[in-house]
Amino acid sequence: MGAGVIKKSGGGGRRGRRRGTSAAMSEINVTPFVDVMLVLLIIFMVAAPLMTVGVPIELPKTAASAMPEEKEEPLAITLTADGLIMVMKTEIAENELIPQLRAIAAERTSKKVYLRADGNLPYERVAQVMGALNAGGFNDVGLVMDSQGPSFGADRVAPVN
Repeated sequence: MGAGVIKKSGGGGRRGRRRGTSAAMSEINVTPFVDVMLVLLIIFMVAAPLMTVGVPIELPKTAASAMPEEKEEPLAITLTADGLIMVMKTEIAENELIPQLRAIAAERTSKKVYLRADGNLPYERVAQVMGALNAGGFNDVGLVMDSQGPSFGADRVAPVN
């Protein structure tokens, strides 16, 4: 991205040549910039799908639409089919859950948490963890589900205005 110098030499004069005058070249070469930006775009497109929390569970199916993305990575709590509680990818004991959540809530700006629970768990277990999330300082709980579930006739009924 350099600016160069263009030399102009005029003809004529007593000795046949005059000293060249210099003028600054005011053009910017943007080709290297575009190349770097395209490489970064490809890197982010490949890396973005790999940035999700990866505790394998079988989510319940529903007809709800997906939630919009947020600026801060949301906290994800996972309840596995084995009954384990995972905060992001770290296993937490039941008696340590609320103190751990309070410590995390003190460091975060967003009080949003995503609760992922295996579809075979009893509702009582999910409700207990939701109560612990509330006691830990997280009041905005989103339940994560797969979207290919039953529609209960929503595709046949006209929307209500």
